Amino acid sequence: MAIKTDTPLILDEAQAIVKRVIRENWRIYFRQYLIAGLLLGLVAASTAFTAYIIKNITNDVFVRQDLQAAYTIALAIFVVFTIRGFATYGYMYILGKIGNSIVARYQRRIFQHLLKLGIQFHKSNRSAYLIGQINQNILGMRTMMNDVVIVFVRDLFTLIALIAVMVIQDWFMSIVSLAVMPVIAYIMSRYVRRIRKVARQEVDLNARVNSALIENSQGMEIVKAFTMEDQMMDKMRTLTQQAEIRSNRIVQLNAKTKPPTEILAGFAIAGVVAFGGYRVALEGHDPGALFSFLTAAMLAYEPARKLASFRVAFERSLVNARMLYEVLDLPPRQADKPGASDLEVTTGELRFENIRFSYTDGEPVLDDVSITAPAGKTIALVGPSGGGKSTLIMLAQRFFDPASGRILIDEHDIADVTASSLRTNIAYVSQQPMLFEGSIMENIRYGRPDASDEEVYEAAKLAQAHQFVLEQPQGYDTAVGELGGNLSGGQRQRLSIARAFLRDAPVLLLDEATSALDNESELLVQRALEQLVKGRTTIVIAHRLSTIRNADRIFVIENGRVTQEGTHSSLMRKKTGTYARLHGIGTGTVANRSSERKTAS
Repeated sequence: MAIKTDTPLILDEAQAIVKRVIRENWRIYFRQYLIAGLLLGLVAASTAFTAYIIKNITNDVFVRQDLQAAYTIALAIFVVFTIRGFATYGYMYILGKIGNSIVARYQRRIFQHLLKLGIQFHKSNRSAYLIGQINQNILGMRTMMNDVVIVFVRDLFTLIALIAVMVIQDWFMSIVSLAVMPVIAYIMSRYVRRIRKVARQEVDLNARVNSALIENSQGMEIVKAFTMEDQMMDKMRTLTQQAEIRSNRIVQLNAKTKPPTEILAGFAIAGVVAFGGYRVALEGHDPGALFSFLTAAMLAYEPARKLASFRVAFERSLVNARMLYEVLDLPPRQADKPGASDLEVTTGELRFENIRFSYTDGEPVLDDVSITAPAGKTIALVGPSGGGKSTLIMLAQRFFDPASGRILIDEHDIADVTASSLRTNIAYVSQQPMLFEGSIMENIRYGRPDASDEEVYEAAKLAQAHQFVLEQPQGYDTAVGELGGNLSGGQRQRLSIARAFLRDAPVLLLDEATSALDNESELLVQRALEQLVKGRTTIVIAHRLSTIRNADRIFVIENGRVTQEGTHSSLMRKKTGTYARLHGIGTGTVANRSSERKTAS
């Protein structure tokens, strides 16, 4: 299930998103926002005071030349600006902390939700692109919350206070000068719809740029080996140019609002100066009141402009919020059934009954497959690539649910138990060993988080890994690097086997765990696997002769069906059978070198 990127945002939906954002965050940060609001109110009041005091400065200091009034006004101005400075520090610090907390909360929330989503979602969305998009959208959420507070508290309060000063000084000119505000608001609203569309495209393109950077970094060996530098540079140049064009489009849309608003504001203030000057010169009006009014009018322009342009900027954050909620609202594909119980394994028999499955609505990957893995026994799955072998292993872990049929462990249908309890009873070793950022100790302990250090050491010994771990610079505390890049392929695989040992689960799934190894590493890994399968119900996808010979039962899977079944000896006697053909008599290796890796389209 891929994320939508181009559906329009209608008014009702926009309002619903705003309400949801406020509902999810307001109660948590109410006290902090209240304090920040009070501090913002002080900043607004200080701005209004600056305009109001101009009347006294003009009349008392410059016209009447009252020195005592000058000292008093100077002290008042100093006190007000000192309060303004501390208030500005306070609200900026509080809103900054709130913003950082919002980012952290949504990062944890989105990560937790991504862990719940099915394998198909992660296969349908490129990881680097997904993370780049999510990070942009979370930052947009932070901007939305803080901008709402700043604009609607500081700027709105400032505007109201300055308008009050204007009305106090001259109510008639206030009405005249404020007549341009509805016109400015209308001009700003014309750009809102275009901002929505372009903002979404900008997020998409920036995410693609981030994705390309990450993928090139992870695949640099291939890039250099195939001299792909020029092609990758051309691709990056195209993506960055497209992203730049979209970003420039947003800049242009924002900038287009400036000329008409500046012209209207200039017209209003110029009219006030001309009309006010006429009244002072010919009608004897108070010059201090005129200067105070002009100061308030000019200071009011900035918060008025921000309030008018706020919706244009707000639309960008609104798009970010919507895209983030599109991910958070995706239901887990393999959610537990209501009332699902925990799986309790006694013997560990694993049985597939009449399994039918397809990734899409096209041809089935598995068609009426029935296989039984007796408790404590090892069965092997062999066959041409794309036959459905790895799909069976994914179904056994409920990464997907079959279209029909059942999968049972000890007569318990795995669809009726919780996914966590099912997977706790399964140890999995994949063809490509996966290690995570952290130390060797941490990566092994993922098999069982409550394991002691001694149990981790023992698991490493059983996996033929203990010796090479001790040879590392910091032993078990050595960092494995990104995706285990500090270790060789054989070392990474032995650590993944150690993780499976530590899991100590009754059911073991091996997906060609030795296929990508050199001979020396294969020998060490094979020894570890021989220990690991003892006493466990094991399904192994394999092409190595030793693993197949040791299997209690071998199933040949072709085109989603079981075409042969038996022991190594019985299948080899069928000279014209698929198993004998794949095995390549005398080569010691089944020709099947890779398992299918189907993905949902």
